[in-house]
Amino acid sequence: MNLLPTITTTDVQAQSPQVAVLPVGSFEQHGAYLPLVTDTAIACIITRELAAAYPVLSLPPVSIACSHEHGTWPGTVSISARTLHAVITDIAESLEASGIRKLVLVNAHGGNYVLSNIVQEANLTEPRMSLFPQGPEWDRARDHAGMVSSRHADMHAGEIETSILLHAEPDLVRPGYETADHDGGDRPFLLVEGMKAYTESGVIGFPSYATADKGKAVLESLTEDFAAHLRALGE
Repeated sequence: MNLLPTITTTDVQAQSPQVAVLPVGSFEQHGAYLPLVTDTAIACIITRELAAAYPVLSLPPVSIACSHEHGTWPGTVSISARTLHAVITDIAESLEASGIRKLVLVNAHGGNYVLSNIVQEANLTEPRMSLFPQGPEWDRARDHAGMVSSRHADMHAGEIETSILLHAEPDLVRPGYETADHDGGDRPFLLVEGMKAYTESGVIGFPSYATADKGKAVLESLTEDFAAHLRALGE
C-alpha cells in the first residue's frame, strides 16, 4: 500500500502547483472486514487519482478526525471539531507561506461536519478552499458505477467503500463482507444516540454488492467531477 506522497521539494518547485489537495479521513470501526483506516485510505486513494490527473500538490492525510458517533467501539479514536478546525486552518496558512494559496479538502468521513464551516470561512473574500466530493458527486459516482444501494442506506462499510478498496487496495479487505449487509433504517437520532442504536455489527450498508469494477468506476467519476472544483477556485 503506497498512499503517501513521495515527491521531493525540488519536484514541487518544478511543478509550481497552485492548488494543494488534503485527504481527510478518520480512524474508526468499519465492521469486521474493513480496517480502522478505511476512510483515510479512501481519501488518500481519491487524492492519488486526482494528483495523477491534475497539476495539484498531494498532501499526506489527516488520519484522525471526528468519529464520535463510533466512539464506544474498540479502536476508534477522535479529535474534537475545534481541533480539526485548527489543524486545517494551520495547514492552509502554512501552504500560503510556501506560495500555495488554494486548498481542496478531500473528505471521506461523513462525520467531519466542521469541514463545511472551515471552507465557508476560508472563502469569505475570495475563492480559496473547496470541499470534495459533495453529495451530488457521490451520487453521480454511484450511478456511474451501477451501485445497487442508495447513499443513505449504504452509509458505512457498505457497497461503495468496500468497492473502492477492492479495486484500489484489495489487501485491506478481509473476508466476511459478502454476508455483512445491514439496513440501518432512517436513523433520526444518530447525533444523539450514535451508531450503536442502529447497528450491532458497526455496518450500515450493503457490502455484499461490492465489486472492484464498481470501485474503479466510482473513482473515474469523481476524478472527472474534480475539474469543476478547480474552475470554482479560478484554476
